[in-house]
Amino acid sequence: MIFTITPKAIWYLLKNSTWTGAIVVATAVNTVLLNMKKYLNPKDQPSLPSAGTKEKKPDTEKVSFFDTVYKIVRKIPRGRVTSYGAIADASGLRLTGRMVGWAMNAAGSAKPAVPAHRVVNSKGELSGSSHFATPTLMQELLEQEGVIVKEDKIQNFKAVFWDPGQTRKDSKKKA
Repeated sequence: MIFTITPKAIWYLLKNSTWTGAIVVATAVNTVLLNMKKYLNPKDQPSLPSAGTKEKKPDTEKVSFFDTVYKIVRKIPRGRVTSYGAIADASGLRLTGRMVGWAMNAAGSAKPAVPAHRVVNSKGELSGSSHFATPTLMQELLEQEGVIVKEDKIQNFKAVFWDPGQTRKDSKKKA
């Protein structure tokens, strides 16, 4: 659920709070605004070429961090998994694993489809399974790809882990 902080809402909170409460509200709003500027500033995000075209897009056109995360997730091979933190590191943006999780929560409406079931936490646990249509759907999708899951945890996690940053490092070495 997303809450919108409007000036009217802030005024209501400040008006109906103690001075201590007003300071807490003002500090929270300021922190949110600073983080939005820091992480969601389109000027800091690299532009990516569109699929199937050889023309380069002008540098003025930017791509959201959601698109960057989805592009990485779509590269995860069948039968392999990766973690939120590994995607954040590989993105080249100033992302955290939590921000990747936030993007993955919205992946159900992305076009083309994003294989969100292949993204787990750093311990190999199916921490995002509650966001699927049924509580067991994430596990079922992984098992169809040959990944063994017991008690919401991937067995032999190191063997099936795919590092998206390794692919990026390899391409830099070849260039």
